[in-house]
Amino acid sequence: MKPFHNRSRRQFIQDAGLSLGVATAGLTFPWISQAQSSPNAQLRIAAIGTGGRAAANVAGVSHEALVALCDVDQNNLNQAATKYPQAKLYQDFRIMLEKEMDRIDAVLVGTPDHTHAPAAAMAMRMGKHVYCEKPLTHTVHEARVLSDLARQNQLITQMGTQIHAGSNYRRVVEHIQSGSIGEVDRVHVWVNIGHSYSNGVFTNNTPAPANLNWDLWLGPAAERPFTEGAHPFNWRQFWDYGNGRLGDFGCHYMDLVHWALNLRQPTRIEASGPERNPVSTPPWLRVDYHYPRPGKRPLHLTWHGNRTPELVQSLRTADGKELPFGSGQLFIGSKGMLVSNYSKHLLLPEDDFSEIPAPSVHIQDSIGHHKEWTEAIRQGGQTTCNFDYGGALTEAVLLGSVAYRSGESIDYIVEAANTARPGKARDLLHKEYRKGWFL
Repeated sequence: MKPFHNRSRRQFIQDAGLSLGVATAGLTFPWISQAQSSPNAQLRIAAIGTGGRAAANVAGVSHEALVALCDVDQNNLNQAATKYPQAKLYQDFRIMLEKEMDRIDAVLVGTPDHTHAPAAAMAMRMGKHVYCEKPLTHTVHEARVLSDLARQNQLITQMGTQIHAGSNYRRVVEHIQSGSIGEVDRVHVWVNIGHSYSNGVFTNNTPAPANLNWDLWLGPAAERPFTEGAHPFNWRQFWDYGNGRLGDFGCHYMDLVHWALNLRQPTRIEASGPERNPVSTPPWLRVDYHYPRPGKRPLHLTWHGNRTPELVQSLRTADGKELPFGSGQLFIGSKGMLVSNYSKHLLLPEDDFSEIPAPSVHIQDSIGHHKEWTEAIRQGGQTTCNFDYGGALTEAVLLGSVAYRSGESIDYIVEAANTARPGKARDLLHKEYRKGWFL
């Protein structure tokens, strides 16, 4: 068999028995081996991405054995090597996974969004447990493929929505699920934080810096000359690599709504924003998501990117002040409202909730988002943001981008992971990979 990085996509499909783009149910592979060490032994982990957010992820699993590190930026890799000198170093994750396949139990993926799926999919097809940063993937189709692979191969997975492990989110879920504000059928989510998304423009004015392997950084994306500023952070401005503020924060802020109300994928999505730019993500965006809920009223969630809803602006605390929530979630129930963000929450009107009964639902505090994953691998069990949950949440988030980019209202068929009608929206559910890269 040819090495992974030298095989064509068609050859890989033929070798692995895959249908085009979608894993076949019940696949088994001869090289799959779950961690067989004792419960007290360290897991052997390989990390793809070592700078920025990825550096925090690597630190989050540093209580285990980091046996291999990969980064397309040699400066990031060198810096990580000083902290984890025992790890072997690579720039191409395909080569790393192939060479270290027999020495690792799990893989950490902390790259820009456009390379999440090919890295995670390759690791999971090798039978490796995976932790992957949010959003889980760059396209809707990729999210469904990863969640299917995790289920079919019975792998322990975790999407990197670290705030999910915070105490405040758990207290909010307890209130919503205990009925403190009654039945909720309307939610607003707004985010006014993060990078200022000006129009991104592809440039070819300067060569890539010597420390950066630009070809590997592009990965499955279209081949282009080096664009100054795309690495290490401004890649979120470009549709080729990210999904703007929605892709950056949607999985964090919509996570709480999905968790509290037990939501999966929406079935109707509508979006509006500034004039569409085929290259760059928008500076602001509104998306309306409609979720069916058998036996309950449908749930209407509105995402406001870089816009605060008028209703939120009109609300006041008991002492007449504006709400101290620059970004957050507003749950509207039949008995009242709950407004929240990462660190705090407030039930409104405050006078009506001066004496709040203890919620009947209790959620135990987390041992830590990364440790949930490593302990579930070691001892069995499941994580709170596994790829089944995280995949559905990512599909929802990214459908907002698809609706905006296409200019179409989407009727989404969840079972088929497809739009009800052919058109531009359906075309944007996935993308063509560059030669040498596969899902």
